[in-house]
Amino acid sequence: MKKFLPFLFLIAFFIPKIAAQEPKNNDELFEKTLNYQSGKITLPEGDGTLNVPAGFKFLNAEQTQGVLTNLWGNPEDKSVLGSLVPDGKGVTHSNSWMFVISYQGDGFVKDDDAGDIDYDDLLKTMKEDVQTENEERKKGGYPEVQLIGWASKPYYDNNLKVLHWAKELKFGQDQANTLNYDLRVLGRKGMYNISAVAGMSELAEVKASIPGILKSVEFNDGHKYLDFDADTDTVAAWTIGGLVAGKVLAKVGFFAILAKFGKIIFLAIAAGFAAFKKFLFGKKDQVTTRPEEEETVLLEENNSTQE
Repeated sequence: MKKFLPFLFLIAFFIPKIAAQEPKNNDELFEKTLNYQSGKITLPEGDGTLNVPAGFKFLNAEQTQGVLTNLWGNPEDKSVLGSLVPDGKGVTHSNSWMFVISYQGDGFVKDDDAGDIDYDDLLKTMKEDVQTENEERKKGGYPEVQLIGWASKPYYDNNLKVLHWAKELKFGQDQANTLNYDLRVLGRKGMYNISAVAGMSELAEVKASIPGILKSVEFNDGHKYLDFDADTDTVAAWTIGGLVAGKVLAKVGFFAILAKFGKIIFLAIAAGFAAFKKFLFGKKDQVTTRPEEEETVLLEENNSTQE
């Protein structure tokens, strides 16, 4: 009982003060719970390294997932490895945005079709897929999505072995459209997914950062794209076109689409409670490794979708 009294005191004393603060102060309070990093980051999956580029700061997997799920209203995705947030910006403002990093170790992606894809025709198919997936979104309690079109047409850098493109999306009745800018860094046994979650108003800012982002994530020696061994390594069941279409990213298609501020939480209470919980009870490490059983389900569902 004695140990519990300080907890009651903290709640009684601090929560009213937090709730009474202006929204700007609440945002600042939430931001102070985040531990940003810089420099060289060893990525926990994929045998790769992130060199945090100038103008950005790194947020680890657990905190990135908290922002995406609890603050921006996305489904949970335990494959998230972290994110890059622009310097001078946090994650709580209307102009906040970030690059989300994950890894998919499903094999070597052949790039033979990179120059032969009709991306306008592919866009039509993608729009149809999004409409079909909206039924699953509604069942999960998430708003419907419309794929408006390309915000930046797909481009494959054959030298860097990096594919990137951008989609303009509309979530539910939101007045402002959302930007998803996707990069795929190809390696010997898989690829890193780097996805910018932003508003369309940030398109110019996001595009200006792409050259630095392209070179920020790299596979370690022995795991690069050119290290592929046809005798021993697994070849992925899709090529460049499949990556752009988003057929291979998740157990249900809509997980491949990320919303920004799909829902807004009350930071005065949520941020305050999170801080107290972390202070009193510590925090749990997030598991970022996707179970083998789930990988099997992904392949089966993706194959059935393609058929």
